[in-house]
Amino acid sequence: MVADACSDLVVGSDPPRARGRTDSGFGVVEIIMAVVIMSIIVVPTLTAVITAVRAGTTNTDLAQVQTVLQNAADRVNRAPKSCDYTVYAQAAAQTEGWLGTTTTVVQQHYAPGATAAVPGTWTAQACTGASPTPLLVQMVTITVRSPDGKVSKTVQVVKSDV
Repeated sequence: MVADACSDLVVGSDPPRARGRTDSGFGVVEIIMAVVIMSIIVVPTLTAVITAVRAGTTNTDLAQVQTVLQNAADRVNRAPKSCDYTVYAQAAAQTEGWLGTTTTVVQQHYAPGATAAVPGTWTAQACTGASPTPLLVQMVTITVRSPDGKVSKTVQVVKSDV
């Protein structure tokens, strides 16, 4: 019995195998199951990563739009009374390295009612004529869009010497 056990062991030969067992590698079913399990784990993870990157980009765009919008509102507010404030809003966008066309400016002036009992209205254009008049109340609506057009914010600035 000892001789039989030792006779299988030859230097440099393969180790003895258990009888009836062969190593045939992975079967198709095992490979398919491994791929399915991996996809169950990997697909949601990749989806979460892509969503996080998109949210980060949107937050960055929103912060930049807010910065340009605040800068534009400050520039319009500090500008001397004028009949056109577009250049001030566009300058705020250009300071950020954006095209001036990312800003839109709508200018109106307040036309009081004929009497105190009649309400006034906001009328198109910042001035009633070619130049601002005393006691003129103006409303400048500034809209800033991100360069990719996905984020847009608006603010209204009222200018008055009343």
